[in-house]
Amino acid sequence: MVKRLEKRVTLTDDVLEETKKGEHIESLEEREEKISGRAARKAEDLYTDSKANAGKYEVKREEYDIRLRKDRIGKYLQRYVANFVFDEFSEAYLSRSKKDLSFMIGVPVPLRKRDLAEFKGGSGLDLRHICENMAWIIGIDPNFKHANDYCKFMDTCFGFKVAEGLLKEGRDAAEEGSYDDACIHFRAALCLRPDFMDAMYSYARVCRAMYLESNNTEYVKNMKEEANEFFELITMLHPRFAQPYYFLGYAYINQGQYLKAKMMWDTFLKKTLNGKAKKEIKERLKQIEDPVKIEEGYTAVIEGKWKKGIDILSRYKKSRFKDWWPLSYYLGIAYIKTGMEPEGLNNLHHVLTLNASHVETMDELASVYSKRGDKANFEKYSKKAELIRKGGHGGDR
Repeated sequence: MVKRLEKRVTLTDDVLEETKKGEHIESLEEREEKISGRAARKAEDLYTDSKANAGKYEVKREEYDIRLRKDRIGKYLQRYVANFVFDEFSEAYLSRSKKDLSFMIGVPVPLRKRDLAEFKGGSGLDLRHICENMAWIIGIDPNFKHANDYCKFMDTCFGFKVAEGLLKEGRDAAEEGSYDDACIHFRAALCLRPDFMDAMYSYARVCRAMYLESNNTEYVKNMKEEANEFFELITMLHPRFAQPYYFLGYAYINQGQYLKAKMMWDTFLKKTLNGKAKKEIKERLKQIEDPVKIEEGYTAVIEGKWKKGIDILSRYKKSRFKDWWPLSYYLGIAYIKTGMEPEGLNNLHHVLTLNASHVETMDELASVYSKRGDKANFEKYSKKAELIRKGGHGGDR
């Protein structure tokens, strides 16, 4: 079985770059589409539907619950903790509450430094302000030691709608370009309601906006992975919502996964009511028709369907994709596997004129020459491959 190349090479970098336009977390068109009776059921039905689909798609809670997931984003927000100090509610204050807040005895309460005097005396600090502070802490770090206490406190004081309030604050911040602020609020909303569709979508969108504005390689990688994972989770937990399929199509394109991109965009076209977006995606699908077919061809080679792979890929040898080296690589493999060694060797050597350090091609050449008893060429390509693996440079010279 042929291995899939570890690093994908995109065929459409010049056509399908991700754009920064329209980075509002939710456009009016999207909002109208989502609340339309034609596009989705009532919120309660969507919530129930998420539970059913979680079982159907076998989505484990630790995959989507932000308090249980590995946190790759929190380290970029940690600096905001310095804006807070911690104190505790007095037992006398907690006992005066009409609601049972006894679970907060001994739990540190986050306060901005300017809040201290008001918290200590007079009428005390407004509960909404305290909840906002708690939201910042759990949004920064969903694994904070007292996150469960904070969630319980906010739910006890304000009920189910507190997550919606945090969502609105996050969207307002995003509209102003305060992406860290928005990100923290969306994460806090997800601490309260882990499968809250609007919060999941807004969180994915703001992570996307954040990586599009950065040139830091590690930051971009982490934000991109977080955004794409949440878009994918939404398609599993809330499959009726169209927008994640739109963004996943672009994400897969940028990873060189054209078949997946096509699948996402085909699904988007079936679900969306947005005429402008439909037109855009139909045009994108036309642009990737050849890359989709090429991926189908090399997937056939990977699966051992040599003839099918040759039938598809050979059509592109004189096309604008002729210098895309994976095309020659997979064709070379398929030709060799079907006994057409001269054609196979020609294609593999052509790979090295395009990508002189492609070690898998050298391995294949060494294998062919070994079976032929061509010791000189076997040693040539074996040594080149070994040199590259040690960090040196090779090439078909």
